[in-house]
Amino acid sequence: MGANLDLVRSIYADWERGDYSSVAWADPEIEYVFPDGPDQGSWRGLAGMAESWRNVLAVWENWRGEAEEYLVLDAERVLVLVPQRTRQDKWA
Repeated sequence: MGANLDLVRSIYADWERGDYSSVAWADPEIEYVFPDGPDQGSWRGLAGMAESWRNVLAVWENWRGEAEEYLVLDAERVLVLVPQRTRQDKWA
């Protein structure tokens, strides 16, 4: 359980610095779901996840997400509470 929490913390550490380039942590067949926002949907695979993030980042200027809390749900899942912050959003 600690290994998953450490992995998720390391992913968010990169994201909090604005570095979204690493996908070494992701399964090649990942299902990525963005339930809300300007580009809602579900994508499969690394290319789909990258497409989703490009679309999200394209509409938000200076987007940053800083993990507020990490909740270990079970042996495989970690829920991260992330308030979304941006200086200006282009789609409002």
